[in-house]
Amino acid sequence: MIAETDTVLAFLETVHPYDTLQRDELATVAGSFRRMEFRANALIYINGAPIGGLYLIKSGSVEITDSNGGVVSLLGPRNSFGERGLMRGGIAATQARASEDSIIYVLPASTFHRLRESHPAFERFFNRKRGDKLSNDIATRKVGDLLARNPVGCTPETQARAAAQMMRDAQVSSLGVTDEAGRLLGIVTVRDLSNKVLAGGLDPAIPVRDVMTPDPVTLPPTALGSDILNIMLERRIGHLPITEEGRFLGMVTQTDLTRFQALSSAVLVRDIASAETVAEMAAVTARIPQLLVQMLDGNQRHEVITRRITDIADAVTQRLLAMAEQKLGRPPVPYLWLACGSQGRQEQAGVSDQDNCLILDDAVTEADMPYFAELAKIVSDGLNDCGYVYCPGLMMATAPRWCQPARVWRQYFRGWINTPDPEAQMLASVMFDLRPIGGTAHAIFETLQRDVLAHAADTSIFVAHMLGNSLKHTPPLGLLRGFATIRRGEHRNQIDMKMSGVVPVTDLARVYALQGRLTAVNTRARLQAAAEAGVLSATGGRDLIEAYDLIAETRLEHQARLIKSGKAPDNYLSPTDLSDFERSHLRDAFVVVRTMQSALGQGKGMLV
Repeated sequence: MIAETDTVLAFLETVHPYDTLQRDELATVAGSFRRMEFRANALIYINGAPIGGLYLIKSGSVEITDSNGGVVSLLGPRNSFGERGLMRGGIAATQARASEDSIIYVLPASTFHRLRESHPAFERFFNRKRGDKLSNDIATRKVGDLLARNPVGCTPETQARAAAQMMRDAQVSSLGVTDEAGRLLGIVTVRDLSNKVLAGGLDPAIPVRDVMTPDPVTLPPTALGSDILNIMLERRIGHLPITEEGRFLGMVTQTDLTRFQALSSAVLVRDIASAETVAEMAAVTARIPQLLVQMLDGNQRHEVITRRITDIADAVTQRLLAMAEQKLGRPPVPYLWLACGSQGRQEQAGVSDQDNCLILDDAVTEADMPYFAELAKIVSDGLNDCGYVYCPGLMMATAPRWCQPARVWRQYFRGWINTPDPEAQMLASVMFDLRPIGGTAHAIFETLQRDVLAHAADTSIFVAHMLGNSLKHTPPLGLLRGFATIRRGEHRNQIDMKMSGVVPVTDLARVYALQGRLTAVNTRARLQAAAEAGVLSATGGRDLIEAYDLIAETRLEHQARLIKSGKAPDNYLSPTDLSDFERSHLRDAFVVVRTMQSALGQGKGMLV
């Protein structure tokens, strides 16, 4: 029956976000509620069934379980439930059961959706997804956003004179040289025509294939503007072709960059690239905390912020490698310096240690090893001086175990996969996040990564152990609509937003990547790729990505608050520092993560 309006109205005035409505509107909403009574243990709705409205508890308590029967919440008065189902086509995403005699008000779905559309407070409260954050900073833009014109190109047989005329008519300073299918073969610039043809006294009828730069470095349209800046600074080039699966999409030039913003967004990377000493680099990295605050204040998304901060660590590593080679001389065999952990995933925040290793060409000899031991020491010591402290677990290239030829690394991975004991699970979890930073032996790693992923995915016992390992870190959920905080010690009554927040999602994403043989390393990229590959359902992937976004952004916002107050950033958040609104949404995000862990633990790779 329809609840008495006055009684409902008085109750709604104490419940957010209803307390934001004008009195007349609130009275109208109060009149639309239905009053329902449920005995203890009675089902309110079941997972997968149509859901008719938003439930609001007046008295009693309600137990919410996921699709696998795992308890995710025990709700009390003034708590709402059912909104996830309403926003997913009206189908319940959980099961609700009264845990004691309860009185519940039910808001019709049509009224719920109208309030979300007409009142921003309702949309903010019931929608976990953060709004899109746009920035005019060139480093945060997708490369595809910087392509202002259709690609201007020519064939390899085009005469130099004709190429010059094409550039003049199109008012560009370069052309992409492509085959009949549009695949990029090279680029030719005004400077090439001036220096090689005109100044070189060549026949203007010469084909551009004889003066072009073949197989130039390229970027995909999904890369960030910071990638363009880094490559242009590192290689001292002014033209960068953009390709997708080899097909030429267009050219980005330094002139294009100035249309958006000066190079200020790459100042730290630029300063590191030109640093002559470790002390100069340390002075640059000391500005990272302020950069984090600045980017958050600029409404930049967490994945952009952590990517930018990781770019700085990459630049420091690359500069230290160059300084080491300058001191030690040419390396005796090709090598590859790789980062793992948060740097490997391009997810560094305000607090980072170093995790790295060296893969050497199989031609390396015992006589060559002292060179690489000294190179590793120079780089690792330099990273520590720049604020990337030594790894407590000694997972660094300075440890002989992590400075080995490719054949030994293959044995490592084969052993971890075939005999997945606890240490092997831990090491594999770290090493599956490897990303090359410096050196020239890229082909070795690409082959190793492809073979390891295939072998691991085909070894069911290893997949099972990795799955179990991914469930060791659980979200900090308390049953009584609260958080399970740290019970004792320095961080008592706080949440570890790294180990209990982002790490559970990182672990899930790693398992999804293993199941789908996906080569992405970044957590968010893994989740997106898993959804696209069908390892995750579209709904499950969307929910988990949104939950991860909120958890990661809450962590960064906490670190920024500490920095602003003059303190060092850390990962320990007190729930009392958050508003009721923020606590509610953070807990909802943790519920999604626990639900996905439960699904994986039950042998279900996805939510349906």
